[in-house]
Amino acid sequence: MVWDVIADSLIDGIRLLPFLFLTYLAMEYLEHKAGERMQEAIRKSGRGGPIIGGILGVFPQCGFSAAASNLYAGRIITMGTLVAIYLSTSDEMLPVMISENIGFAVIAKILAVKVVVGIAAGFAIDFVFRKQEKNLQIEHLCEQHHCHCEKGIWKSALHHTIEIFLYILIISFVLNLVIALAGEDVLGNMILNRPVIGEVIAGLVGLIPNCAASVTITQLYLKGVLSAGAMLAGLLAGSGVGILVLLRVNDDRKENLRIIGLVYTIGVAAGILVDLLGIVF
Repeated sequence: MVWDVIADSLIDGIRLLPFLFLTYLAMEYLEHKAGERMQEAIRKSGRGGPIIGGILGVFPQCGFSAAASNLYAGRIITMGTLVAIYLSTSDEMLPVMISENIGFAVIAKILAVKVVVGIAAGFAIDFVFRKQEKNLQIEHLCEQHHCHCEKGIWKSALHHTIEIFLYILIISFVLNLVIALAGEDVLGNMILNRPVIGEVIAGLVGLIPNCAASVTITQLYLKGVLSAGAMLAGLLAGSGVGILVLLRVNDDRKENLRIIGLVYTIGVAAGILVDLLGIVF
């Protein structure tokens, strides 16, 4: 079992490498070539960010949420855009459902709800925190992570990528081991036929910063263990390793907790509403 956990952790980590490296490379290029005016233009043009983030977030991979965390830490996207991406990201839900021959209509409905919730929440958050964000200054990547930018954008991007990759690899191993030891059946028995509590617990499972969380939640739903609302709560709260990366790269701990709290609360609330309305997928 331990070898399987090690293998799964390595696979999860390796799949993230291209996204991490390209994100850091793009940010280094912005810092060195585009200058502050370009960064300011990107930030000011982010009013429609929740729409773009909500739509792009549905792609089945963990890397996009990790990339978004880095972009937010550099203040290139708004908090609302970040939360929209976290809420809409599908992680491994899509490939799991496709492999189980779930109908396109069912998958489309789930993704549509996630996108709508993400976009609506993103705009609401940006509206509430707009005044606060106006006073924020764009942070230089070098100042934020104390990198070796003088060595060039490629080496600096590689330095950041390796640092975050090793961090994710260690944490992913621990989390995968816990999931393997606890088992999906135990998680299912905790949630089965428990209104509201089901959404609350599923949301906590979704917060686990690992792609395995979305796989577990999707499989439990397909097995009939989770209700549609509990499944949605878990998938909305889940953002792959996005939150893990956010905790590593964003120095404002109170802000990180606020973002995590918003993602969790919105996910659970949406899940409860789905079950109250009797919505099925």
